[in-house]
Amino acid sequence: MSLPLLTRSLRGPQLSKTVRYSLTTTTRYQSTTTTNNNTAKPATTSTTSTTPKPTTTTSTSSSSSPSTKTTPTLKDLLDTPPSPTNPTEDRIDWTRSFHGLSATPFPKECADILLAPTDPEEVEIKPDGILYLPEIKYRRILNKAFGPGGWGLVPRSESIVTPKMVTRELVSVARGEQDYFSPDGIPTATEGCRSNALVRCCKDLGIASELWDPRWIRKFKAQYTREAFVEHVVNKRKTKIWVRKDDTVGYPWKETKF
Repeated sequence: MSLPLLTRSLRGPQLSKTVRYSLTTTTRYQSTTTTNNNTAKPATTSTTSTTPKPTTTTSTSSSSSPSTKTTPTLKDLLDTPPSPTNPTEDRIDWTRSFHGLSATPFPKECADILLAPTDPEEVEIKPDGILYLPEIKYRRILNKAFGPGGWGLVPRSESIVTPKMVTRELVSVARGEQDYFSPDGIPTATEGCRSNALVRCCKDLGIASELWDPRWIRKFKAQYTREAFVEHVVNKRKTKIWVRKDDTVGYPWKETKF
């Protein structure tokens, strides 16, 4: 009865850790550029009188190294999950262990909460027509089934940062992902990645399973949603988006006719 292996990921330490990483990379880069400038001055003055070999090699290497470090690529956020020094039965290493997974089914009262039909009033639709349940509602269902503190989310790997996406593996197991558009947005993307993994883990528990049922999706769209022609208020681009019938079109779109 211990599937809520979904166990913890503290956002605060990750945020501070990410900030610390960006600060150290910046100071390191500045120190290397200053040392390159200091070594470059004697090299130019002594070029005519002494051998030109040191001058050419140092100038090419110093000019190439700043160009490669102008846009630093964040391959590692230094957020490897900590593991206990001496894992025992009392201190389980949740970053590696699957202890208790599928050991016994949940009690009927928990299962009834997890498998309850999805309320159509709580389902949202994206402009591209994809249905979703807000992430906070998954947390409310888990809290109702297991109680606050009776479940959690455990990171199983370091965060992987690509040019526009942050991904991380968390226990159930699911891999969360979140787009970002600048290095400054990585802390927010890391939290979005955590929420995305939570939604995927909840799918294994049967929460809001209708959102992956094509027949239910078609029926919901026909009954609760509509397509609207809209115009972007800034760039005047016209397109067609999905909205709920009981919702109005919001900024930056305004409803129009073709």
